[in-house]
Amino acid sequence: MTRLFSHEPISFKRMSPGVKNLILANIAVFLVSAVVGPSFYDHFGLVPRRVLEDRWVWQPVTYMFVHGGFFHLFFNVFMLWMFGMAIEAQWGTSEFLKFYFICGLGVALVKLGLWPHSAVPLIGASGALFGLLVAFAMLYPEAVVYLYFFIPVKAAHMAILCGLMEFFMMLGQGSGGVDHFAHLTGLGVGYLYIRWWSTLKIRLKSFLPRAAPPPGARRRQAPAASRPAPAPTPKPAAGMEEVDRILDKILASGMSSLTEEERDVMRRYSDRMQH
Repeated sequence: MTRLFSHEPISFKRMSPGVKNLILANIAVFLVSAVVGPSFYDHFGLVPRRVLEDRWVWQPVTYMFVHGGFFHLFFNVFMLWMFGMAIEAQWGTSEFLKFYFICGLGVALVKLGLWPHSAVPLIGASGALFGLLVAFAMLYPEAVVYLYFFIPVKAAHMAILCGLMEFFMMLGQGSGGVDHFAHLTGLGVGYLYIRWWSTLKIRLKSFLPRAAPPPGARRRQAPAASRPAPAPTPKPAAGMEEVDRILDKILASGMSSLTEEERDVMRRYSDRMQH
């Protein structure tokens, strides 16, 4: 079932439950960290040495809710609202939250695998949020997003641009305390999960047997000459599964690979989203 969302000023009451609960959790943890002080980061940020040597196994989850300052929290919460609302509207709360934590945990696992003896804490939800960015770009590639609040770009182009910027900033070592590698990892985990999972679902459905028609469903029809010509019916709206399949095909082979029927599906879907 396709869910609808609206572009309205930020309203906490109208927020979807997954986004709302994540925002509340991030704010609550930030207030606690402000009271406890710097030791909070060592205990609840992601410190690979602590996880692997001291068995502080909660850190791969808790680090996503720890932020280093008000603006770090503000921009992450804003990004969560901007992309999370649209994604949760399409996927539902459980699938949205699963994807969010898969991206965050994926970043943590890569960090643990590459720097197992590091004592520098990784904090913030940015890795998971970059996963949401790529998910939004794959769900709504033609949506216009204002980069830095001024530059209008398509969502698909924005995801590519952000990935390139993070890559070059990582090479330049000009992080200023920002872990650009974690951002890139979040992008990669989100992209691979969506591509792998959607492809797997399509393949599984191809092996599932089709349901047999209920008893009595088949009826003897009158000869064609005696039946009135059926009235033309409008084509049904494209379902999200079909749209997702076509988007995957575009990402893999480009627009030129689409059949005329698939182009018609995307046109009807675009018209429906605009209205």
